Amino acid sequence: MKTRAEIVDANFQHRVLARELPTVDPSLSPAGAGLEPEALLALFDSQLLSRHLDLCSRRLQSRGQSFYTIGSAGHEGSAAIAAALRPTDMAFLHYRDAAFLIHRASQAGQDPLPDMLLSFMASREDPVSGGRHKVLGSRSLSVPPQTSTVASHLPKALGAAYSIPLARRLSLAAPLPADSLIVCSFGDASANHSTALGAINSACWAAHQQVPLPLIFVCEDNGIGISTPTPPDWIRAAFGQRPGLHYLYCDGLNLVDTYRAAQEAERLARVHHRPVFLHMGSVRLLGHAGSDAETGYRSLAEIEATEARDPLLYSARLLVDSGLLSPQQVVARYREVAARVDDCARSLGEPQSLRDAADVMSTLLPPRRQAAPARVVDESRFEELFARDRVLMREPQPMARLLNWTLAELMAEYPEILLMGEDIGIKGGVYNVTGKLSQRFGRHRVIDTLLDEQSILGLAIGAAHNGFVPIPEIQFLAYVHNAEDQLRGEAATLPFFSRGQFSNPMVVRIAGLGYQRGFGGHFHNDNSLAVFRDIPGLILACPSNGRDAAAMLRESVRLAREEQRVVVFLEPIARYMTRDLHREGDGLWSFEYPRVREAAPIPFGEPGIRGDGRELAILSYGNGHYLSCQAARELERRHGVALRLIDLRWLAPLNGDAIVAAVRDCRHLLIVDECRRSGSVSEALVTLFSERLTPLPPFRRLCAEDSFIPLGPAYAATLPSKASIIAAALELLGRSD
Repeated sequence: MKTRAEIVDANFQHRVLARELPTVDPSLSPAGAGLEPEALLALFDSQLLSRHLDLCSRRLQSRGQSFYTIGSAGHEGSAAIAAALRPTDMAFLHYRDAAFLIHRASQAGQDPLPDMLLSFMASREDPVSGGRHKVLGSRSLSVPPQTSTVASHLPKALGAAYSIPLARRLSLAAPLPADSLIVCSFGDASANHSTALGAINSACWAAHQQVPLPLIFVCEDNGIGISTPTPPDWIRAAFGQRPGLHYLYCDGLNLVDTYRAAQEAERLARVHHRPVFLHMGSVRLLGHAGSDAETGYRSLAEIEATEARDPLLYSARLLVDSGLLSPQQVVARYREVAARVDDCARSLGEPQSLRDAADVMSTLLPPRRQAAPARVVDESRFEELFARDRVLMREPQPMARLLNWTLAELMAEYPEILLMGEDIGIKGGVYNVTGKLSQRFGRHRVIDTLLDEQSILGLAIGAAHNGFVPIPEIQFLAYVHNAEDQLRGEAATLPFFSRGQFSNPMVVRIAGLGYQRGFGGHFHNDNSLAVFRDIPGLILACPSNGRDAAAMLRESVRLAREEQRVVVFLEPIARYMTRDLHREGDGLWSFEYPRVREAAPIPFGEPGIRGDGRELAILSYGNGHYLSCQAARELERRHGVALRLIDLRWLAPLNGDAIVAAVRDCRHLLIVDECRRSGSVSEALVTLFSERLTPLPPFRRLCAEDSFIPLGPAYAATLPSKASIIAAALELLGRSD
């Protein structure tokens, strides 16, 4: 019994030879759309190669040589969109856009066939992902690889498009040409995803304010999302009248109509810097993927009716009607491409799979890069920058102010740094950490965004593609959960799936953790960090005081600029304005501003160590370290405990060697973790000590309860306190209070 792939293959050849071809609109001539005969033939060749790669992948799968057969059959019209653009226009592609990539490769004089087959085979020789996923991507063709593009790439496409005219306004040399545009394609089902809706809304919001945005959204509408039909005319109804968004429709089965519309979209985006929504009608052939039993949810009549609308049949009709090829020549060309694909697949032999865990993980971290040197902030520039703060700078200050000054000095040193977030401009953020920065550096470098965390992070990710070093701000830790996949599924995974050819370096500032007295509840007091610690390659930093915050922020920016890392910089809200430690007015939690050229660095992974006592080590971070310092005075003075306090500072990945070295000679260990007992850093520390300390000294965890945080007087009821730290330490030591 033939498979649907074999039936589609045979039907194309039969219908062409029998001249059973669909009708095409006679008013849409190739010449009228500016398609020369050679260009039309080249588009058809790209369509053929895309189709035969789909067919070949299914044959390879039957032999155990291909592992992910979601294909592009029915979407081959995307080749015409590639033809209307430049190879330097960055493209974030739908996973059904093999024809786009193939045609772009032909524009650049490249043969994509061997590389695409290696990707299908999950071969470690695949130059794009090295066998880590079947992806469409190419560094030389400006196509960052996407994995399962269910709309998660739209926010970064928006960010990349925004960055192009921004680089020109700021007179910065950027990787993307100043007159380039961004194209981003996705399916009609994905258009309903909140990420897509947020990104498109953000584009409309920006365009409504006359913000230049050279961006083309391509919605490839095949009428079905896996098994769920898209309501007829839903895409047009949903996106056809959006303010600031120019809507165009094209019949993706017809190369001429698609090329015509793509040219218009290109003009609007490139010349007029307007966001365009190009709605491309298409069909889905061969099911959702190779493993999809389409007959389980569609009737045979529906499947056959869809196959009769094969875009290759429409292209054959154009070629025959134009007199460029006879039906026999069309089929001969089709068979020649099939033979070339099969010959290439045989020549590649058995795929060379990734060998072991080390091989798989070798691309988790991006490569280091040569970053441009900093602009020197000399004394006169420093005086100018902080003229209004000179009096304050003579006295120790709390964390919020030191962070503000550090951001200012970093922005003066590095013109590629951008800040973006809700209310961070004129208002200076909820806690004034970004106060005055907009006035100092302008609204193009301190960007007030709309209230959408996915768009904030997407703006950062896209800008990083164009050479910027973004420092996005998420207003509260709980808010990041609306957008965590932008970090997990996009920013942190990009080096892994591109063999380090692409990266999204950034420093994500987040106000978080608990202990806020008069403002909170679980949305503003959130003590869950597990989402960050679960992302391979992501760095999580958490300072406990202003002096460390300044040094760690500088190190985080260095990690982003030089090592292309994604860093989450978690700032304890409750410590922003803390000045005192033991009593009002003691000023022990205030610190002088450490200027960049004078400050002692805090390298990535280095914990802070206070004291050299061996009787008890207290390990903590953030608010927990502050409380431990409070408890330490009573433990030392009243109970004579020989203490060592360890501020972890860098929470992911944990520097196991440094932490073990810091506690190895201590007789007792107390872990104070302000996050919840389940899923907290303390669990990792217990595992670390159990595996690497012999003998394992007596230890105890003091954690927050597995609870959300309430509003009002009970704000700290579920959290560690000075008193509970003292009690836990004495119990561990076998002493009474």
